[in-house]
Amino acid sequence: MKSEKLQKFINSFWDDEILPTLFEYIRIPNKSPVFDPEWEANGHMDKVVELVKDWTIQHKPENSTLHTFKENGRTPLLILDVPGKADGTILLYGHLDKQPEMEGWARDMGPWEPVLKDDKLYGRGGADDGYAVFASICAVNALLQQGIELPRIVILIECSEESGSQDLPFYMDHCSSVIGSPDLVICLDSGAGNYDQFWTTTSLRGLIGCTLKVDILKEGIHSGGGSGIAPSSFRIIRQLLSRLEDEKSGQIVVEDLHIDIPNCRMEEVETMVDVLGDEVFNTLPWVDGAGPMTDDKVEMVLNNTWRPMLSVVGADGIPAVKNGGNVLRPYTTLKLSLRIPPTLDADFAQQTIENVLLKYPPYGAKVSLIFEKTATGWETPLLSQWLDYAIQTASETVFGKQALAMGEGGTIPFMSMLEEKFPNAQFVITGVLGPQSNAHGPNEFLHIPYAKKLTACIGIIIEAFKTKNL
Repeated sequence: MKSEKLQKFINSFWDDEILPTLFEYIRIPNKSPVFDPEWEANGHMDKVVELVKDWTIQHKPENSTLHTFKENGRTPLLILDVPGKADGTILLYGHLDKQPEMEGWARDMGPWEPVLKDDKLYGRGGADDGYAVFASICAVNALLQQGIELPRIVILIECSEESGSQDLPFYMDHCSSVIGSPDLVICLDSGAGNYDQFWTTTSLRGLIGCTLKVDILKEGIHSGGGSGIAPSSFRIIRQLLSRLEDEKSGQIVVEDLHIDIPNCRMEEVETMVDVLGDEVFNTLPWVDGAGPMTDDKVEMVLNNTWRPMLSVVGADGIPAVKNGGNVLRPYTTLKLSLRIPPTLDADFAQQTIENVLLKYPPYGAKVSLIFEKTATGWETPLLSQWLDYAIQTASETVFGKQALAMGEGGTIPFMSMLEEKFPNAQFVITGVLGPQSNAHGPNEFLHIPYAKKLTACIGIIIEAFKTKNL
């Protein structure tokens, strides 16, 4: 394989064939079902699927087959099956559903309006991770253009990842005869520590999402007549959160929600910090004068990748400031997002949280918890020698620098599910979500030069697959 020819093809394909369609993709507000309960009636997901289907039919390799699955009440699934002439099967994964709009977009930008600026494509979902299906087909075509014999390639694109991949377990069974048994899984839904080299993800935290509600009164009353007699529902919910989290340090105080961090992952973090330095924290959009929870950069990364951490991501029962009268409110509801360590069982974590928050409610208040679908985290199996070599070769060839590994603080439910289903498979988890790319937040962008280089790296890894037994 000629790497220069590979990269030239990929660069042109991205400019001519991928970017125009990504512009169209960004314009469609196909929010994941948990954020758009009327997603089916609204039709945005179907519109995106049709967009991708039309593009795939136009660009798919000869003799490949595009399957579309849509079961009643479930989000769609796309599978492109590319027959191979070499042994083995490679599965490439991405998703088409998106996070909601989020506030705070720059003045000349918005979630559903693509903006190309300084080699970055701004808009919701381009990087997380609408690009994946296009990049996957691009990498395969770049190899076939050189006459390289490939293994079987299965490109699997789902539409409920941002809702915890709620429909994927069904489809993994329903479509098992089409999917087969992959030897290598390449997931394009993760991140990068910088845009200077190829990054792989070696761990993902799990996620417990829940709604915590405290009721103390049947209706709101004048604060002058009730405060000091009836406790504030906000203060009660604050007490309950303190059972989980030390509000001064941000550390989770429940020991059962922690695990022992493996030494090999500690070493990875130290290497990562040596390369990134202050970029570990200074790429975050701090307000003037603000800074991280700790001065120790290794501890920052471990907090973000291997330790449980709590975020309050929503609230009900609290009026907007302009509507806040002198009323002792009857209830407070908070939506909680608890990231849990990669190897901690999510069902065990949920039961632990339930025990901590529901027992002995302060003042006899009514405390209720509603859990979303839990997601167990993931730690990559040990890399085979051929794959480790292929990853390093890809990074050195395309970037001129060694590849690095990192843990991610986010969750891809698909990974633990797939490892359980295919325990002998190898995994390459990577993606374009580098510094300030801001998935889920305002001003999300796709770093186009990095996406092109990542596509080339994927091509090199796929090509190396046939030497895996050497």
